[in-house]
This record gives sequence, structure tokens and C-alpha cells, in this order.
Amino acid sequence: MSALTLFHSARFTVSVADLAAMAPPALPEIAFAGRSNAGKSTVINVLTQQKRLAFSSKTPGRTQLLNFFALTEKNELGERVERGYLVDLPGYGYARAEAGQRATWDTLVGGYVGHRQSLIGIVLVMDARRPLLPADEALLQFVDRRGCLLHLLLNKADQLGTVERRAALAGAQRRAERIGPRASAQLFSGLKREGVEELAATLTRWLFA
Repeated sequence: MSALTLFHSARFTVSVADLAAMAPPALPEIAFAGRSNAGKSTVINVLTQQKRLAFSSKTPGRTQLLNFFALTEKNELGERVERGYLVDLPGYGYARAEAGQRATWDTLVGGYVGHRQSLIGIVLVMDARRPLLPADEALLQFVDRRGCLLHLLLNKADQLGTVERRAALAGAQRRAERIGPRASAQLFSGLKREGVEELAATLTRWLFA
């Protein structure tokens, strides 16, 4: 099975609003995080080749759930078995969210990222035109304490010129280098389907390392 085919197999399994409701940690999990306007849902949908697997709310901060998607492949007997999960985290950095919503995000996402034993890596989705904003840096600092794998994904790269693209990628790569060998960076365009194979290859290495 190719890397892309594995991600095309993604199927929704459960939404979680309370950490206590999660199943015990087992198979590896890869989380997608990002600001509410970074195009995180689009990245997941393009990677999995499914138009509405991940949903984005028109109201920033409205979606306050951890959404789990199972990845499966066939074994030697032709049976489908689960190999891991993609986890869509609620968007952050939403200025209009109420204090209660922010507290819920901190508890739910902070608890998941900080303590979930089966979480092996995080894809940080950013707008390539405005990467590494203070809210992104705050998450990077938090993830640094967790010590899991990290991939900086510069989405909407199609909206940059050649020189701007090079500069944005170079900046993200320098930031990844400061984190260490567990971090990487790439350009991506959900609109143009650019960078999909590179992303799939990175996540496959994480899952089967």
C-alpha cells in the first residue's frame, strides 16, 4: 500500500469533548493543529482525498472537539486493520471566542497534547503568508515540552510568488532546525494539491518508524 492510499483510507471514528471519554492509548496518533483560518480542515481533506472528512466552522472557535480518523490497510488475510489515527484539533488563536471557549480549548487540547501517550507527532498548519505568529510560537513552546515529532506545514503557498515562497520556507526550516532533528517543514497548497506526497511520506515515516 502506498503512503497516499493509507491516508485515503481515513474514516471518522469519534469526536471527543472530554479527555476522560477517550479510548485508552494504543495505536499511534498524529494530530493536526493550527489557527482557525490556516486551512487545517482543507489540508486533512486533501491528504485523505475526501471533500468533507474534516469540517471547518464559519464561526471561529465554534468547533471544540477532538475528531479522530482511523487509518486502515489490508493484512495478509485481506482483512482491514487499523494502523493509526489522524486527530483534528480545534483551531486556536480566535479573537472572538468567549473566555469559556478558550478555557475549554486549553483544558481539552492542552491535556491531549501534554499527556496522550499514543500521540507521536503534530502537524502545525500555518498560512504561508503569515507563518509563526505569536499563537503558533506559543504552541511550539508547549509541544517542545512534550518532545513529540513536529512538521511545520506552510499552507496556501500558491498565494506567494517564487521569492516569497523561498523566504517563507527558509524561515520555517530555520525554526525547525532550532527545535532539532524531530522537526521538519514544507510548503503546501490545498487549492493546488501541492505538497501532498511530501506530507504523506513524512507522516508515513512517523507511523512506521
